[in-house]
Amino acid sequence: LEREADIARQAAAPVEGGVHPIALLRAIDAGLPDDAVVVADGGDFVATASYVLSPRGPLGWLDPGPFGTLGVGAGFALAAALSRPGAEVWLLWGDGSAGYSLQEVDTFVRHALPVIAVVGNDAGWTQIARDQVRILDDDVATVLRPTDYERVAEGWGGAGARIDGPEDVPAALERARAASRRGLPVVINARIARTTFREGSISI
Repeated sequence: LEREADIARQAAAPVEGGVHPIALLRAIDAGLPDDAVVVADGGDFVATASYVLSPRGPLGWLDPGPFGTLGVGAGFALAAALSRPGAEVWLLWGDGSAGYSLQEVDTFVRHALPVIAVVGNDAGWTQIARDQVRILDDDVATVLRPTDYERVAEGWGGAGARIDGPEDVPAALERARAASRRGLPVVINARIARTTFREGSISI
């Protein structure tokens, strides 16, 4: 209970440059139905989600496993949507891991699989950068562009939504759910702020 209270306090803390990732994840968790399947594929954003989102039942949380193999997200979401038709399937991508399988939005569209994907977009490989910059004083290969991932989804025939700050969250989540109910896959481009929530975590 003490840890949960601390997470709630951090979610309410002011941030610059986007929405607080914990606040966003708490909003997603609050609306998950009992049949929801959450697929997690990423580093810092997804590791944060593991503290915040509550699986709704057996096989309600799918992730890369103990080896942290990135890139499994779209395949897992595809399988979840096919094996549980009618269930709400959420795919959480870090912006780094999204680069491995974002093109599968085209597959979702072609097979009418209404996956809701959320890209935690802080324009970087943050889990790696945190220690790399501290130890080596160099951010080489950890910096990404703040890509408009929602437009990529729209280009493939899916739906897109964008979150630039906390005020955008309710409408973006509702727009995504509405599109999913119509049978469209959705990509929510969530511009998240960088926080110290996972400071001290070890990444190799």
